[in-house]
Parts: sequence; structure tokens; C-alpha cells
Amino acid sequence: MSVDGVERTAKVDRETGETRVQANLVLDGSGRADVRTGIGFMDHLWTAFARFAAVDLELRCRGDVHVDDHHTVEDCALAVGRALDEALDDRSGIARFGHGYAPLDEALARAVVDFSGRPFAHVDLGLTRERLGELSCENVGHVITSMARAGRMTVHAEVIRGENDHHRAEAAFKALGLAVAMGCARTGRSGVPSTKGVL
Repeated sequence: MSVDGVERTAKVDRETGETRVQANLVLDGSGRADVRTGIGFMDHLWTAFARFAAVDLELRCRGDVHVDDHHTVEDCALAVGRALDEALDDRSGIARFGHGYAPLDEALARAVVDFSGRPFAHVDLGLTRERLGELSCENVGHVITSMARAGRMTVHAEVIRGENDHHRAEAAFKALGLAVAMGCARTGRSGVPSTKGVL
């Protein structure tokens, strides 16, 4: 979909000695996701993010999961973050700030974003299990931090309450998606939403 004749899309290829990642992002999408990272629960989280961010995301990764999940998780997040950054271009006409709350049964998560151009992330998910499927719980928050860094955005994400780690992690990604959708939304105003005149 184009808005005002401008397609907000990006394609990122990231290749290292550890991974090969391809990310295609349509910012003004319908929430469609086609994600294959080789880590099932990671696919689940990115699919939830795309749905609630209302972006179309195609993500592929061939990584050294025989070693560990870390490289795959990190490089996918860096690719998606960079795609967000590129699709936003100079960030003129966007809302810039966004927030979202997402409950999932007993779990409640909150995410707040600022497409400020200044990468920062504070993430507190309170996960207690070692793994969710093949995904290390320590890497769930690392995904958000890595995406924030590559996306040049500030992110505060936390789970306010919850007992089930699957619910906690999924709620966090749904909340993040809602916040990103709000922050990327076009306002109809011209110019960059900053007193500095640049983001």
C-alpha cells in the first residue's frame, strides 16, 4: 500500500560468517508475516509483532543454530531494525512516539517507543524459564535491544505482571507492535516531529 504515493518499504540483506538474513518490510502493510528463522518460538514472536504493528514482514535466516541461538536471534533483530529505519527515511510526517499495552491471559505488557534517532532500550520481561522452545529466554529481551539499536529508536518494554513465560514474552511483542504502529503512523503534517528539525 502506498500513502501519498510514497511506498514505505525496505529490503535488508545481512550476511556474516554466522548467519545469512533477508528481511523485507512493508511499513504500511496489513500485518502479514512470513517468518522462517530456524527457531520456532522466535518465528512466533516476530509474527505477533508484525500482526500488531500492521506491517508486512518477510524474514528468512540461515544461522549457526547448531552452535547456539544467539547469532540468529541477534542478526534477525538487527535486520528488522535496519529495515524499520530505512522504511522511515527521514521520519518526516510521523507521530514519532507510540505506546501499547497488551494482555495475554494473566500477563500484561507495556511498550513505549520514540523514533528519536537515538538508540536506547530498557527491557524488563521477568522471564524465569531457561528456554521457550529452542529460544533462550535471555535472548528474548536481546531481540528488542538489538532492534532498537539498528532502528535508531528508544524502546521501553516491560511485563507488568504474569506467571507464564510464554504469555509474558508474547504479550511484550504484541505491545511492542502496537507501539511501533502508533509511532510510525503518518500524521498528515509536514516536517520532522522534532524541535531540532532532524531525527
